[in-house]
Amino acid sequence: MRKLLGKTAVAALAISFAGEAMATEWNVSLWGKRRAFTEHVEKLAELVSEKTNGDFTLNISYGGLSKNRENLDGISIGAFEMAQFCAGYHRDKNPSITVMELPFLGVSSLDQEREISMEVYKHPAVQADLGRWNATLLMPSPLPQYNLVGVGDAPATLADFAGLSVRATGGIGAAMETVGAVPTSMSATEVRQAMDSGVVKAVSFAPHAHMSFGTIENGKWWTTNLNPGTVNCPVVANTDALADLSDEHREALLGSIDEALDHYIDTYNNKTMAAWGPALQERGITEVTFADSEIAAFKEAAAAPAAAAWIEENNARGLPAQELYDLVTGLVAKGM
Repeated sequence: MRKLLGKTAVAALAISFAGEAMATEWNVSLWGKRRAFTEHVEKLAELVSEKTNGDFTLNISYGGLSKNRENLDGISIGAFEMAQFCAGYHRDKNPSITVMELPFLGVSSLDQEREISMEVYKHPAVQADLGRWNATLLMPSPLPQYNLVGVGDAPATLADFAGLSVRATGGIGAAMETVGAVPTSMSATEVRQAMDSGVVKAVSFAPHAHMSFGTIENGKWWTTNLNPGTVNCPVVANTDALADLSDEHREALLGSIDEALDHYIDTYNNKTMAAWGPALQERGITEVTFADSEIAAFKEAAAAPAAAAWIEENNARGLPAQELYDLVTGLVAKGM
């Protein structure tokens, strides 16, 4: 009887270990706090857990695994399995996707930003570019056009930006230079301190970030229609970790991306933007709207030179830069 019980116990233990072996946990590196910008990752974690009955979990960390500028590096060495980053934080590391950060591309909605980004992510040159970091692109974090919140006297014309220190990354920074501003690239988590200390006088963000990172707490004005562009902030997986998933878990992950993005866009459009106007009004922040003629001149001065410079620079890197630019502008023209 004792021998039989021993065999039963061993069998039960083996089943238990087998169950543990099937369970998968991924660490996910984000930053800041949960906000509209991270809702697709939160939704993805929820869906993956539901579809696998808890056997596959995404453990989301806000700043506990890596600094936001180092997330791509962490992915490359397998320090964690999934991460979000913004292309403009390190343009030299992911030059191919910075095509989406060029100023005045004409992208008009989050849905369009999503669709065009996903097409860009499919391009072989883009996949090879991110492959250098052992990263597989999963999904974008679609953002609306950026505008500025600033302190001090509100600008009456674009000429008033001359000499103004502005937090602006990537193509937005290049655009601001054309009107005489002095762009400074810094991560979102550094912005509030820089603004409070006077290092920058204005900050370029999407609405959710202005609210999440506190620029509207001491801001005096914001631009309603500058709309120079946006940033591209993908979510990536470590390629080896993705390949090591079981077929069931991989399908649970990849098959949940569309629903996660649907949730993200719905949240941004119907919750974040609904809160944005009242947040400005409650704080008495002055709205600055520039004349159409000034915006047209700004676009003419910034768009073509920035695109030409981007194409020249990235052709020299060996990227099919003109092809990538034509892909994006062609999709915009089609109204995709």
